[in-house]
Amino acid sequence: MSDAAPLEPKALTDDALPPALSMSGALRENIETLSARARAETAAAPLSSRLADRITRFAGSMTFVVIHLIVFGLWIWINTIGLPGVPKFDQSLVVLAMEASVEAIFLSTFVLISQNRMAEQQNRSAELDLHINLLAEHELTRVAVLLERVARKLNVRVDDLDLREIEADVEPEVVLDALEKRGQAAVD
Repeated sequence: MSDAAPLEPKALTDDALPPALSMSGALRENIETLSARARAETAAAPLSSRLADRITRFAGSMTFVVIHLIVFGLWIWINTIGLPGVPKFDQSLVVLAMEASVEAIFLSTFVLISQNRMAEQQNRSAELDLHINLLAEHELTRVAVLLERVARKLNVRVDDLDLREIEADVEPEVVLDALEKRGQAAVD
């Protein structure tokens, strides 16, 4: 048997990571900026949206499940088997069914409100991703052109047939049209 102490996991700090895995200052700043923006958007959301999100979050928790198991279980037990000292108040369980139905209507509405808000956020995020990707593609195109010029200046042979394609900017309209055609072909 070894007397060596068990290995404890190291905290994942940038100091503990190799340089290739550490976060750059720009990445750190981007994370903080996006987090601050998300917090601000959440705080600025209408009261109805914040309330719907809280209710949806609670309805999706195990606490909600346990409370319903206890309440519904007691309700059913009291009204079918009976509990000494507690009179039966819903022997046919119609009131329980009505309460569960009304609760389901409201919960589904709250979930839909939350999903609509989340879909809006995802659409904005996807649009931001598209703009960033288009900008990055444009910048990489310029880098490819510059790199080809440097190679030619240094008399390095550049005869890659794909180079012309790389040097051309992607036209978003052309890509969107092709995607729409493909989507229509799949539907037809």
